[in-house]
Amino acid sequence: MSSANGNDSKKFKGDIRSPGVPSRVVHVRKLPNDINEAEVISLGLPFGKVTNLLMLKGKNQAFLELNSEECAQTMVSYYSSVTPVIRNHPIFMQYSTHKELKTDNSPNQVRAQAALQAVNALHGGGMGGMAMAGDAVGMVGAGTQSPVLRVIVENLFYPVTLDVLHQIFSKFGTVLKIITFTKNNQFQALVQYADGMTAQHAKLSLDSQNIYNACCTLRISFSKLTSLNVKYNNDKSRDYTRPDLPTGDSQPSLDHQAMAAAAFGLSMPGMPGGLASLGVGHGGVAAAAAAASRLGLSGLAAGGHNVLLVSNLNPESVTPHCLFILFGVYGDVMRVKILFNKKENALIQMSDGTQAQLAMSHLNGQRLHGRAMRVTLSKHTTVQLPREGHEDQGLTKDYSNSPLHRFKKPGSKNYSNIFPPSATLHLSNIPPSVAEDDLRGLFASSGATVKAFKFFQKDRKMALIQMGSVEEAIESLIEFHNHDLGENHHLRVSFSKSTI
Repeated sequence: MSSANGNDSKKFKGDIRSPGVPSRVVHVRKLPNDINEAEVISLGLPFGKVTNLLMLKGKNQAFLELNSEECAQTMVSYYSSVTPVIRNHPIFMQYSTHKELKTDNSPNQVRAQAALQAVNALHGGGMGGMAMAGDAVGMVGAGTQSPVLRVIVENLFYPVTLDVLHQIFSKFGTVLKIITFTKNNQFQALVQYADGMTAQHAKLSLDSQNIYNACCTLRISFSKLTSLNVKYNNDKSRDYTRPDLPTGDSQPSLDHQAMAAAAFGLSMPGMPGGLASLGVGHGGVAAAAAAASRLGLSGLAAGGHNVLLVSNLNPESVTPHCLFILFGVYGDVMRVKILFNKKENALIQMSDGTQAQLAMSHLNGQRLHGRAMRVTLSKHTTVQLPREGHEDQGLTKDYSNSPLHRFKKPGSKNYSNIFPPSATLHLSNIPPSVAEDDLRGLFASSGATVKAFKFFQKDRKMALIQMGSVEEAIESLIEFHNHDLGENHHLRVSFSKSTI
């Protein structure tokens, strides 16, 4: 049995990119400098019991030992399709060449062991509420902890509603009460669970996570209060144990979005621009999706706003199909409606709010057929199909059963390959008989300029093609994604982060 020793970090050289013979020890790389033990442990928690931890802070690496090889395999295969992200750092992991971890008594290791004991105590791991173990990592014995969490939402580029908080915090146990308020210009909430252990578990798992893509970061601490006194059930406060409470003065019937916007002083129309300028695309995209799906938060984003309003389209050349293909790069498009009286506007229904958010942040301001599209969230919750017998000249299309959806499979590799529109396109599923000239000719046939082309060295089924501009690349993707290349091969086209 090879084993890793805490002091002996020289041994780890060989671990840098082992292709992966399964082991219950997982090697985690590219961690942020300010990473703490609890955060590394929480990466492994959804997959099984974490039995040991070795932090190599100087190298931004860690080794995580799980209780079985199976748990480690589930963890590595899940994160290979959904890159986890902590504070905008994509984290990478693979199996370690070590079969188990041996740790010593250096201060670093004592902290790691204390963190492990605290987490295992929470998960019924037999440590009970040993305050001593907990204190080493700034945790009091779980038994004495307040059941009330104080939550601050940072980077509030997007309204967070009481319902969204309830949905997120309910993943960890029954939420009894929530109060939301704004203090020092920060949106805050108090969340009460039945006991301190549940609150501790939620804090460990959710602290520093983003609710939406690369924004709305949760900062969680224990409240000094041990119980909340809720007088009204409305959009600001809720006691889930007392459905009979009055609503008070707030009118909960108000449109959530407008209300939240008013509360946070956000001008809604400016929002997409703000999001786009975050550079949400680079690595941070799969980020939030990963954090979200790991905690089961996906589909929460935008509080259910999964319909987009796209305006300033070119009515001469835009069709439901072209919007379906383009927006389908960022999520599964269910329905598209080009407005009958105002054909430069369209409504696009995505399969969930996270995808709508993603499409909006990447496509707002991009040029399509000579015009800069404007993409915002619609107040509609669904796109209505025309009544039978009322044809609308094919302006409304239902794509819910389309075979072209890219994100149907949970954990699909496509989640980690979402990039902003770029002049370079990634082509895949190319049959062996198709040569460079064929593909150059195909992409030039629409009148676009092909500047460069390159097959992948290791895999000739894939290639990069560089178009004359981002706008040409967008139109080429729309035209040639799913193009039949013969031999039962349909070309797959997406935006690339690489250039040739």
